[in-house]
Amino acid sequence: MANKTNQTKRLALTGVMLALAVILSFLKVFEAPFGGSVTACSMLPIMVIGYTYGVKWGMLAGVTDGVLQAIFGATMTGAYASQNVVGIVLITCIDYLLAFSVLGLAGLFKGKLKNHTVSFSLGIVVASLIRLLCHFTSGCILYGQWARWFFEEQFVNAFSQKLLAAGSEELLIVMYSLIYNAAYMVPETIITVVAGALLISLVPPVRKEMTRSNAQ
Repeated sequence: MANKTNQTKRLALTGVMLALAVILSFLKVFEAPFGGSVTACSMLPIMVIGYTYGVKWGMLAGVTDGVLQAIFGATMTGAYASQNVVGIVLITCIDYLLAFSVLGLAGLFKGKLKNHTVSFSLGIVVASLIRLLCHFTSGCILYGQWARWFFEEQFVNAFSQKLLAAGSEELLIVMYSLIYNAAYMVPETIITVVAGALLISLVPPVRKEMTRSNAQ
């Protein structure tokens, strides 16, 4: 009976966190022109699930969140996939399913460090960096055609002039994807780390549930 109760509680909390993640994704501090944004900690609910119930369950919740985000981002996905099916499939798999599933890795260090605030914060950083890697990879594969335009028209400075003078299209694509995706993922990560650390440190009921050894 207790096991069934715990499973019901886990499903209910996961459902609430998924709904919260979707809602927070609409509260945007900054939105990049070709997708990606700084939100009101929309990654945090999935990361809480990953830390509370383990990496596997967290990644499953992340995939579900990715499906929901893909649905809401369907118009943008179609617009920037060069209007081909392969592009849409790749964007859906890399930018949504994979990129959001890795948020569950926030629970990676639970039980490995004594300080839960530190282990959760470290998990947030690692999960966010892997998500950045997903978007970076997608940018190199699918959005490289905008690299030269980006450095000629949008990101104009001495650094961009050196890149253009180098004459390497591959270098332009790599730097374009890195700069573009880091522009929203770095501040998003910082906000999430701060919010996550405050949440697990200063909210006793949340800390109790997240740090329970049998929550997984």
